Amino acid sequence: VSVSRAIKPFAEPGRPPDWFSQKHCASQYSELLETTETPKRKRGEKGEVVETVEDVIVRKLTAERVEELKKIIKETQEKYRQLKKDAELIQAGHMDSRLEELCNEIMMWVAELF
Repeated sequence: VSVSRAIKPFAEPGRPPDWFSQKHCASQYSELLETTETPKRKRGEKGEVVETVEDVIVRKLTAERVEELKKIIKETQEKYRQLKKDAELIQAGHMDSRLEELCNEIMMWVAELF
């Protein structure tokens, strides 16, 4: 229960209503445990920290999320450059015939952000 409640504020748009149910969270966690290799125990000194399955999962999911965020940032930067270029062309008077179309594109893009 606590996990499903704790992660609910971080929901991505478009998730089904039952996405954060206890049952769904438990099944997702079970799937992660099944698909993650169990780290081999190493012999070492007594104070040595041994990596757990949970550590492996956290590292894997963190890396995946970092890659997702990098992709989103790259796409946003590309869109910004295009909008900036379009704004310069509009100010120079070269896009008067496409103003309405560009306005609609911008409105759709802004709606996607929010």
